[in-house]
Amino acid sequence: MAVYVVVDNPKGWPLDLAGAEVIAARRYLSDRQFFDSKKARVFNLCRSYGYQTVGYYVSLLAAARGHKPLPSVSTLQDLRQTALARIVAEDVNQKLQKLLAPLESNRFELSIYFGRNTAKRYDQLSQMLFNLFPAPLLRAEFVRNEQWRLQNLRVIAADDIPATHRDFVIEQAQRFFARPRIIGRKQARYKLAILVDPHAVDAPSDDRAIRRFVRAAAKAGVAASVIGKQDYGRVAEFDGLFLRETTAVNHHTYRFATRAAAEGLVVIDDPESIIKCTNKVYQAELFARNEIGCPETLVVHRDNAADVGLRLGFPCVLKRPDSSFSVGVVKVENADSLNTELNRLFKQSDLVVAQRFLPSQFDWRIGVLGGRALFACRYFMARGHWQIQKAHGESRRSYGKVEAIAIENAPKEAVALAVRTANLIGQGFYGVDLKELDGRFYVMEINDNPNVEAGYEDTVLKDALYSSIIGYFLDRFERRIPAPSDS
Repeated sequence: MAVYVVVDNPKGWPLDLAGAEVIAARRYLSDRQFFDSKKARVFNLCRSYGYQTVGYYVSLLAAARGHKPLPSVSTLQDLRQTALARIVAEDVNQKLQKLLAPLESNRFELSIYFGRNTAKRYDQLSQMLFNLFPAPLLRAEFVRNEQWRLQNLRVIAADDIPATHRDFVIEQAQRFFARPRIIGRKQARYKLAILVDPHAVDAPSDDRAIRRFVRAAAKAGVAASVIGKQDYGRVAEFDGLFLRETTAVNHHTYRFATRAAAEGLVVIDDPESIIKCTNKVYQAELFARNEIGCPETLVVHRDNAADVGLRLGFPCVLKRPDSSFSVGVVKVENADSLNTELNRLFKQSDLVVAQRFLPSQFDWRIGVLGGRALFACRYFMARGHWQIQKAHGESRRSYGKVEAIAIENAPKEAVALAVRTANLIGQGFYGVDLKELDGRFYVMEINDNPNVEAGYEDTVLKDALYSSIIGYFLDRFERRIPAPSDS
């Protein structure tokens, strides 16, 4: 893959970068050579990135040509429009206060070169800011009143780099210029990032499953890289993003999905699916409006809490709107327990979902991909528990048996209802949970990142399950842009 360093005037370029072609911005914008280039990484180091400036158009046209610009237009917009104090309070504040506490001055300036700083003690803070605003050369300005805060973050030009920093910048730039991985004897046509958290208790895919996704991708000519939270700044390097972490809106998974979608990547789970699937209040409204069969449901607030027992009877189930993996879901047996649990849940959310309790030995899980049923499983209740998962503190879980069923052998009514329900959310990858009672099926919820674990969901389809999901990405890649040649 070609590497272009685009600058205003190459004659004044102060850095000697091996493996990269330094070209003038106006040449990149107008020369047919760069329009016809199939694959390239574009490091946009123009002096100005304001709206509709030359620097802005370099990143914009690089994206249109299928190149990988850094910074992207979405990053440039974020730097102009984002409330920096809010971002830092959410992601960086604790590290910021600890690192800068010893300083005597009330002002501090930090230079960030491809996510790194010349002083190792500031390296992690630099990486955090680069992850939020991926741009090659950044300068952050901090001020202290009672606490340190980020006052300004801006991109800088190469001639703003002190001469004593230039060797370090060259080293970090060339780290970024590394060529893409080669699969077999030919270069991969596309690159897929798989986001995982190796320390998560409730990960939707285990290590063996992740390795099978990577192997299936390789067979399809897709270079799959496993990434983590710290790799936010790398999102634009890829053609697709596959989230294999439990998602939430107020979480880095949503920011990854949003960033990837803004960069034009194929994303599972897309941001809209995360919003819709991670909130049970939304699903309750969606099911009611579309006449989806589900247990009798009541959206509860403090003014109608007294109606729950009368409407639903006991036992009934209370769900925190953003609950996942059975966490934040409780069964209440009587009015006293109901009041206690509602008061606890109202401290976290103004609304709570209450449902009539439907007893069953197992739940059906229908995996739906791109509007079609992909796999079916029976998830049995954990031993001595009413859910498929039982939590034992923060770090340990026990589960019921998982039994995969060939999709053609699963109840047709359950499959059809699951597909219809999933299609109300989108065309991504969903797990629809249903219960069967007296021959009728009820949708319990839709999950936006269904489990795919080795030895469980894959026992019927085996490798075909992984290749089907990778094939979906590949189809989306090829419908979005023509596949580049292998030469």
